[in-house]
Amino acid sequence: MLYNIKKRITFLFKSMDLWLILMLTILISIGIIAIYSSCIKYELQIKYVFMQFIACLLGILAMLLLANLNYQYYKQFDKFVYIVSILLLILVLVFGSYRRGTKGWFNFGPMSFQPVEIAKIMFILVMSSFLDKKANKINELSFLFYVFIIFICHLILIMMQPDFSSTLVYFPVTLLLLFTVGVKKFYLICILIFSTIAIGLPLLKTFLSMYLNFHQNSFFLYKIIFLSINYKIIIYILLLILLIIIWWILNKFKIKFSIIYPIILYIIILLGNISALIIEKSLKTYQKQRLIVFLNPRIDPKGSGYNIIQSKIAIGAGKFFGKGIKNGTQTQLGFIPEQHTDFIFTVIGEESGWIGSQLTLIFYFIFIFRCLVIAKESYDRYGSLIAIGLAAMFLFYVIINIGMVIGIMPVTGIPLLLLSYGGSSMFSSLCAIGILCSIHARRHVYFQYIKY
Repeated sequence: MLYNIKKRITFLFKSMDLWLILMLTILISIGIIAIYSSCIKYELQIKYVFMQFIACLLGILAMLLLANLNYQYYKQFDKFVYIVSILLLILVLVFGSYRRGTKGWFNFGPMSFQPVEIAKIMFILVMSSFLDKKANKINELSFLFYVFIIFICHLILIMMQPDFSSTLVYFPVTLLLLFTVGVKKFYLICILIFSTIAIGLPLLKTFLSMYLNFHQNSFFLYKIIFLSINYKIIIYILLLILLIIIWWILNKFKIKFSIIYPIILYIIILLGNISALIIEKSLKTYQKQRLIVFLNPRIDPKGSGYNIIQSKIAIGAGKFFGKGIKNGTQTQLGFIPEQHTDFIFTVIGEESGWIGSQLTLIFYFIFIFRCLVIAKESYDRYGSLIAIGLAAMFLFYVIINIGMVIGIMPVTGIPLLLLSYGGSSMFSSLCAIGILCSIHARRHVYFQYIKY
């Protein structure tokens, strides 16, 4: 018994990706220091640091357990994993508690857990398994239908909370996984069109309304809004006619392709509009304004644009070397809401300056690069797909969160994984790293037959 335990521990530590673990340690350390500094004003620094430390401890235990478990088991039990993920999202709708307008939390005394964070990891495991098993049918419509079902069930349940920001990561992850297995470019374009319409239309309408209020004499914009609301049916009919005309003209020029393509494209546009309507009804007005106001924060400087304006001031105030830990003016005077969670990078930018910000980005991109190396070196396609999906998830969070802080991305409420305060995101991130370590440890054929 002791010999087997010793053998497992030896195997685990010898097979760890040291660069990945080193970057992980550095990023968590930076995050804890930033959390400590950002909470001094509220005299809660000990509480938040302690809670983050507990989440790290639990996450590391889960990481070691998952690193020791052969990742192939997820493929064998993919249906069970998917059912568990669906049950978690349903149970939180029934028994969960509200926080910031979202019913997405389980409370366990002083601690709470957000199941959508772990559901994202389960989604990547299940989608990777499905794509690996059905790789020879990737260009059949039935294949894409099942992908859509796997995808949409999670999105509907998450939007019922409603937690729009958590759904965003599903789009790039799914798109990249489909691209990796070699799905036709036409289908990838359809997914991009669907995503753009579903997410973009509600936000565009909100932005035009805000801009109209800001510029009272914008009669032309009023007409655009009025047209988009009252003449959609006519637009859909004209669009269908246009697609058929284009198909007919191309066939006349002997550029032949099946009429099924414009029909699929039209259906995708319709589904995108239906999804846009659902998203618009699910989001509150202030949420939509917060998502779109980054295009011009001065439209609502004291409301939805306030966070972006203040975060840009904080980043700029850090200059080259920063003001030093606990010395950031914007940070210590509490000008930036949620500075220990969603806006943690403003603390890093103000107190460690351009150098500290760039080093943090370098550490993060080395971390993501190691995820891609694990994908490349994986023994099988399933391991590669999991690693690519997890790398896409981490990269998406970095781009959106830091883009949000510097004012080039919408304020979505997405945390900076491994740095932002949050037990659920920290725990799920470490679980994801445990799975990556399992793939790395079994990258050789020999390890495929070890029963742990």
